[in-house]
Amino acid sequence: MASLTLADVGRRMDPGGKIADMAELMSQCNEIDEDAPLVKGNLTTGHVVTLRTALPKGTLRRFNQGVGYTKSSAAQITFGMAMLDAYSQIDKRLADLGGNTNANREKEDVAHMEGMSQQWTGFLVYGNAWTTPEQFSGFSTYFSAIANTPNGVNVFDAGGTGSSNTSILLIGWGDQTVYEIYPDGTKAGLIFENKGDVVPAFTSNGTARYEAYTSYFSRNGGLAIEDWRYVIRMANFDTTTAGLAGPTPPDIFAIMSKAVVRLPTAGRMVSGIVKTDAPDRVAPSIRLKFYCDRTAREYMDIQAIRDKNVLLRPEDYAGRPIVNFRNIAIGVVDQILDTESRVV
Repeated sequence: MASLTLADVGRRMDPGGKIADMAELMSQCNEIDEDAPLVKGNLTTGHVVTLRTALPKGTLRRFNQGVGYTKSSAAQITFGMAMLDAYSQIDKRLADLGGNTNANREKEDVAHMEGMSQQWTGFLVYGNAWTTPEQFSGFSTYFSAIANTPNGVNVFDAGGTGSSNTSILLIGWGDQTVYEIYPDGTKAGLIFENKGDVVPAFTSNGTARYEAYTSYFSRNGGLAIEDWRYVIRMANFDTTTAGLAGPTPPDIFAIMSKAVVRLPTAGRMVSGIVKTDAPDRVAPSIRLKFYCDRTAREYMDIQAIRDKNVLLRPEDYAGRPIVNFRNIAIGVVDQILDTESRVV
């Protein structure tokens, strides 16, 4: 059990005895979670989707020659969910010192929200329910191989061979393609409950109790990739002098251009591919976005300056500057690592 101590509270006060303005050195930029649509799961603790896996074909016939019956094939995939919970407690009398009760609690509550947000983003990128059943599986787990897997066609190899690699993701968010899920009967997103100051806390050995201010945090949900064709992983970008930092780096924008065209459909100003031949399912409404870590984003700028790339340009969206490539926004996700192993 971890609770704030007198020393912890002391380190949060300024010389005047008030709660100090704290530099959040552990903060990150993780845009991927805030972009995901939220869809209520159709199972109690999961979400099942039905996919067409094979199409029937006609038979070329001659006169007086029969034709057999044919059928399509379908499959169902169930996506799991995770429960992520946390409590924050501080001794009531300790929090009340100096009349800083609310400020003491707020600082600690904000830290819990920030930490859980980073955890959740980490699950979206690297979660693996096969190795850690309490997690849900993320993009890197679903797109973990190039060879011998159907969705390997959507994993591009940037040439890195060691364990100093990073990835760029292109995701087509939409409620028919890729989205986050949450259980029926719960709220979407992070849930916060102020348990008040009458919740009894236990000492570390569990033998005594004291009154404590208590906050509860909870998030329930997972990731559903209903149509995997709308996810592209550009993997194996070596971040050392053997790759992006070297004299002959991989061409980031060439690989990103290939990824855009690999999507089944996109906007007219993106790839120009806007039609599908599925008569009862029009091209889904999607929001496309690239995601990368700061290292990849840095080398995008370097290559754009060097090569005068006219497809990469800054714009303003909803009052904030963003950078686009082929009219697709580029977001930074600090939870994407520079230490990925080679994807083969």
